[in-house]
Order: sequence, then C-alpha cells, then structure tokens
Amino acid sequence: HIHRIGRTGRGDAEGLALNLVSMDEMGSVGKIEQLQGRSSEFFPVAELTPTAGGELVPPMCTIQIIGGRKEKIRAGDVMGAMCADFGYGREQIGKISVNDFSTYVAVDRRIAAQACAKLNAGKVKGKTVKARLL
Repeated sequence: HIHRIGRTGRGDAEGLALNLVSMDEMGSVGKIEQLQGRSSEFFPVAELTPTAGGELVPPMCTIQIIGGRKEKIRAGDVMGAMCADFGYGREQIGKISVNDFSTYVAVDRRIAAQACAKLNAGKVKGKTVKARLL
C-alpha cells in the first residue's frame, strides 16, 4: 500500500491519493495512519458519485476491421488508408492492434461512424474490408 501511494507525488511534485475502504478494513486503515503519523479523511460514497449529467464518455471509439495478419494487413496499411486515402489526421487515430483475423483501430469518437463507413466503402492495402463500430 505505502509503496504504491508513495508514487502519487514524487520529488517536489504533489499528488492526491484516494483509498476506498469498507468497515471491515478499518483496522488496516488504523495501522497505516500510525505508520504515516497522520489521520485519514473519510467521505460518504454518495459524495463521491458523479453529478447528474456527469456521464463519462471516452474520447476514442473502437472500429473492428474483418481482416488481419492472415490477410497480410499491417498497422501501417490501416494508418495509410485512414490518413492518405480518407483524409484523417494522425491525431484522430489511436492504437491499431492487428490480430490473425481482425484488426482493431481506436479513432476519435467524433469521426468514428464516418470512418467506419469509409472503411466499408474503401480499401485497405488494395483489399475491400468490412468494418463495424464496437
């Protein structure tokens, strides 16, 4: 516990460490407080929940392309199609994972549907592919 929490702020940096504990774990909390020489602050879980309308939405969306290593598709081929052929910027494309039979591409959520449609209508490495949003 102390090793991981100690990595929150290193050197002169500051950080915030939060621990979620149940009533059964309060004995461990007491031992940690003694070791650190300071007391803990406790907040009810209700205060830590997001407010209404505070839905968290990831900035990227995943597209699955049916076709992978067995079809000789590489990450560079997908990146080339997305940037050169479809006109997207490299900052709009995230991690590309190529498996044996499928490829997964993280794309900016704002262009995900359009990128999926362009992949279905276009080609990757000269091959027609099928794509879907996950």
